[in-house]
Amino acid sequence: MTKIILQDTFFIAVLVGLSIPIGVYIYKVMTGQKVFLTKILSPVENCVYKIIGNWNVEGMGAKQYLVSVMTFSTIGLVFLWGLLMIQGFLPLNPEGMKGTSWHLAFNTAASFVSNTNWQAYSGESTLSYLTQSIGLTVQNFVSAATGIAVLFALIRGFILKKEQKIGNYWVDITRITLYVLIPLSLVVALLIASQGVVQTFARYKVVSMLENGVNQIIPLGPAASQIAIKQLGTNGGGFFGMNSAFPLENPTSFSDFIQVLSILIIPAALCVTFGKAVNDSKQGKSLYITMLILFVVSIVGVTISEQFAAPVFHGVATSGSIEGKDVIHGVGASALWGTATTAASNGSVNAMHDSFTPLAGMVLMFLMQLGEIIFGGVGSGLYGMLAFVMLTVFIAGLMVGRTPEYLGKKIEPFDMKMVCLIVLTPPLLTLLSTALAVSMPAASSWLNNSGAHGFSEILYNFSSMANNNGSAFGGFTGNTVFTNIIGGIVMLLVRFIPIGAILYLAENLARKKKTAASEGTLSTSNTMFVGLLVSVILLIGALSFLPVLALGPIADYFTH
Repeated sequence: MTKIILQDTFFIAVLVGLSIPIGVYIYKVMTGQKVFLTKILSPVENCVYKIIGNWNVEGMGAKQYLVSVMTFSTIGLVFLWGLLMIQGFLPLNPEGMKGTSWHLAFNTAASFVSNTNWQAYSGESTLSYLTQSIGLTVQNFVSAATGIAVLFALIRGFILKKEQKIGNYWVDITRITLYVLIPLSLVVALLIASQGVVQTFARYKVVSMLENGVNQIIPLGPAASQIAIKQLGTNGGGFFGMNSAFPLENPTSFSDFIQVLSILIIPAALCVTFGKAVNDSKQGKSLYITMLILFVVSIVGVTISEQFAAPVFHGVATSGSIEGKDVIHGVGASALWGTATTAASNGSVNAMHDSFTPLAGMVLMFLMQLGEIIFGGVGSGLYGMLAFVMLTVFIAGLMVGRTPEYLGKKIEPFDMKMVCLIVLTPPLLTLLSTALAVSMPAASSWLNNSGAHGFSEILYNFSSMANNNGSAFGGFTGNTVFTNIIGGIVMLLVRFIPIGAILYLAENLARKKKTAASEGTLSTSNTMFVGLLVSVILLIGALSFLPVLALGPIADYFTH
């Protein structure tokens, strides 16, 4: 247990230490300041603006920004949907993979365009190298860039005064992709490739086993490049079916550390970026601390449950719950990864979450159900947290009878309507899709388990899809017409309804003048506010999901 504590402490120290300079760097990039890559990438950036024809647009209002987001995402959706179905006729397909069914193609396209990366297939037996590269990897970049771009539109809403423009979407995603995502992905890809993660376009290898001359097929592919951005962009998913539990996707303890660090580094850094952008580092610090508190508590809960609530055989307790875990990682690294991937809307795994103990699985499930705000997806996690901040400020204002304010902007009825859309859309879609799934006559045939654990599998998987996470409980058959269609629709709705609300909220805030702080202004950067924010987050989560958690993992615990 001491080793696990030291491991987690070291991880958090490295995360905080690296997030500060990266956060400052992202701030400089998004405010058009010179960075060390400017001389190299500036000509490329200007060339992109000329190609798309929007380099001279000064700014966009909420409607224009949203139309740009939706147009770009729709083109990506249609392109990827078609690519998946016709991949059998295209090059870079040495294993002769056939096209997927239309409903699996729709689900996969919706999943990657929405930054969810839920997968109802095994990549090594379903997708060609071309589809993995120009289909999935490209969407990993642009969906992540879209989340950060929308966040900066909201940030501009807080800092601008009496303006109607909240930025230019095309400029935002170009800068994010060129200056942030591509350079970081190159670094991470080289680091994990040095550990043995494969990166090749060669055919699968057939090797002879020592026992009885049996042959085994070793899947290969351009994995390292996709894995780097899947983690950095909080996309998740996996090049191979076993995800980062597969040796060729995550072969060593060092590759494991680099990948789990990559999951959280940009969401954490954006807290620093936010503090710099609003010219008040204490605001970013308070959000960072809130996320860290909930993250650390979750790690402790998962680790304790996995370490001490393991099965007992012949009256002797095992050294932790090791079912479904790689022996290289064990309980500690698996608990850390599981917490990180469900706190961020990442969804990649280095262990099978269905094998986690019931209470540990409940923590992972609840992290998603909170709306992916700790630390959440790149961009989306922080704008989701800011919605909770505004809700907390509004509640506090009602308590003392004052008009609520945040960063000098009064929070008015329209703002709260948008906040409610952001906060309530994920839990509403989670509960509705779960209820619809369990009411289907074929539901029991989709499961390997019955009773409370079977219900937990359904609840977990629709919590994952309805919160843009993408991880899965094993034991649930995801590749069905029902799951592919309903899941795809849910993933798109839960991604783009909050984005629309964020953009209109940003525009409404940008139109307002700033109000000077007074003695009666609620401080949003002190310990009391952090405690109040944590309480509001947990209260909303508990009110929304305690009944279904009682039917699932809690009941599973008492009947385990």
